Amino acid sequence: MGLAAAARGRRSRRAPPMAEINVTPLVDVMLVLLIIFMITAPLLVAGVPIDLPDSRAAALNTDDTPIQISVDDSGTIYIDEQPQDAESLPVRLAAIRDARAGDAEEPRVYIRADRALDYGLVMTVLGEVNRAGFRRVALVSETGGDSSGAE
Repeated sequence: MGLAAAARGRRSRRAPPMAEINVTPLVDVMLVLLIIFMITAPLLVAGVPIDLPDSRAAALNTDDTPIQISVDDSGTIYIDEQPQDAESLPVRLAAIRDARAGDAEEPRVYIRADRALDYGLVMTVLGEVNRAGFRRVALVSETGGDSSGAE
C-alpha cells in the first residue's frame, strides 16, 4: 500500500486549459494597419498630379461628392480623372448637369488648376462650368501659403 501512495504523489497534475484569448498579436497587427492607412489615405485623394497654388483660406466642409475638374500643367482638362477635349467640355458638363438634375442640392464643382497655367485657360474652364449651369463652384488651392505672393 505504501508503494501505491508514493506512485500517486509523483504523478504531476496538469493545469486546466486556459480559456482566454491572447489579443496582443491582434492589437499589434491592427496598429500597424492603422498606421499604414493613415499614411496612404491622403495620397489617394488626387488622381491628377497638379502643383496647386497656396492660399490662407480654410477648407470647405462637404457632405456630397463634388465634381472635380482638373487642368494640368500641359493644359489637359480632366473631369473626375477622365481627360476631356476643350470642345467636348460643354457637352460633358451638360450631361453631368442633366444626370444630377434630380438631386435635392445643386452639386459642387471643384476646379483644380496648376499654378503654371495661363489665367485665360482657367477662366475659359470656369466660364464653361458657369455656362453649363453650375453655380456652386470653388477653386482648389493648397493651405498655409504666404499671402505676399513673393517666392
